Amino acid sequence: MKRLHVNLHVNNVEESVGFYNALFNAEPTVRKEDYAKWMLEDPRVNFSISLGGHELGVRHLGIQAENESELREIYANIEKADTKMREEGHTVCCYAQSEKSWVKDPQNVEWEAFYTYGESEVNKVESSECCDDNCCVA
Repeated sequence: MKRLHVNLHVNNVEESVGFYNALFNAEPTVRKEDYAKWMLEDPRVNFSISLGGHELGVRHLGIQAENESELREIYANIEKADTKMREEGHTVCCYAQSEKSWVKDPQNVEWEAFYTYGESEVNKVESSECCDDNCCVA
């Protein structure tokens, strides 16, 4: 079953973690100095926050596949949307190993389609492409 992904840019991770811990009644599943992620089942969402030198608020949205087959299904749906998909391929980003691509909706909102298959100790591998137009790290 696919999972909605929401990433927010915040100016203070510690303060935001406190707020979202209370809101979700749950601790983050990943917690770093510049990043936190809650993999919630109710509602079924991958909700993350990250520091950065960009505008605060919604950074991007996404659909997380649970396996490669679901990712191919998401890619097929993107093709039907008649928009350009930017393939990132296999990458390390946001403390995870994933395969992903990006697409923008008609209002220029960026959507990430991805399948995560491992963890990483680093936010982003320097040689990888940006996670989105703003990149994962400032």
